[in-house]
Amino acid sequence: MKFLPTGEQQAFTRSLDALLTAADTPSVARAWAAGDPAPGRALWTRLGGAGVFALAVPELYDGLGQRPVELALAFVELGRHALPGPLVETAATAVLLAGLGDPAPAKRLLPGIASGEVAATLRIAGSDPFVLDGDAAELVLVADLGEHETAARLRLASGPHGPARASTDPARRLTEAPVGGEILAAGPDVARAARAAESWARLATAAQSLGVGLALLDRTVAYAGQRTQFGVAIGSFQAVKHRLADTLIALEFARPLLFGAALTMTPADIAAAKVAAGEAAYAAARTALQVHGAVGYTEELDLSWWLRKARPLRDAWGTPSQCRAAVLSGRPSPGRSDPAPGGDLGPGTDRAAG
Repeated sequence: MKFLPTGEQQAFTRSLDALLTAADTPSVARAWAAGDPAPGRALWTRLGGAGVFALAVPELYDGLGQRPVELALAFVELGRHALPGPLVETAATAVLLAGLGDPAPAKRLLPGIASGEVAATLRIAGSDPFVLDGDAAELVLVADLGEHETAARLRLASGPHGPARASTDPARRLTEAPVGGEILAAGPDVARAARAAESWARLATAAQSLGVGLALLDRTVAYAGQRTQFGVAIGSFQAVKHRLADTLIALEFARPLLFGAALTMTPADIAAAKVAAGEAAYAAARTALQVHGAVGYTEELDLSWWLRKARPLRDAWGTPSQCRAAVLSGRPSPGRSDPAPGGDLGPGTDRAAG
């Protein structure tokens, strides 16, 4: 098992970092939150050209082959730059379509996703009726799993979208999933593909959370070195040092869990990575808010785009308690060596986009 990215993988992340830095992503997020997706969609197309979405698409459908490690690396960078949009949902949609067993929907829809020409969002049946950025995505897919796998249905939703609902992160626009639409597939294959899509969504969300936490820490360390009190930088105070060190340790503990999960792709490992990265990013947000004092939450400060993203990502595609349950249900019980049956998803797993 390798935990260090290769030279090629490092070059890929550096190129993404350069692309996103030049794009001024806080301005893109502000426009997205105001209901203007044009700057975000333009950047989306460039990310498609860089191969980000093709990492979830098989080569048969114009992708690069499904590469969870590279996808995780890419989503760390997307989180570091607070890029808005249904990024996770588009990758999960690609996995779902590729796993249906019926090549017709994949041939029809996956090339557009791989190239970045099409943004997709996805809702897998659950209690939450909302989809993320349904008003900006070209594809809105809804997987209704029913009580039995034979009753599962995947439909391409059509019709008007409801108004965007308020979210903790204003760049996450939640809309009601449209009713009706074309049935793309039905039966047990839909249920199996949906479970795979959920796993990839959790992995990508964990990577995005890690990126958000790293960006918050970087900005907070820089601020602590600049702001002075009693004639010295506040970063020289022992209490501030300890808080920043705790934040760094939590993020660095989450990093190997994330890439270990991308290598194994087992549901329990992915859930462990999701809860560790989500909690670390949320703790980084609380540290950033405290160290920045009264200016930390103001919308004029770019920091707010990372601050308000950490908590929704922590809860999206599985809350911390749901992920912990998934970890426990996927581990062998004392005295047995095989994983518990049906332990791939924890009881009550939230299948909503969050």
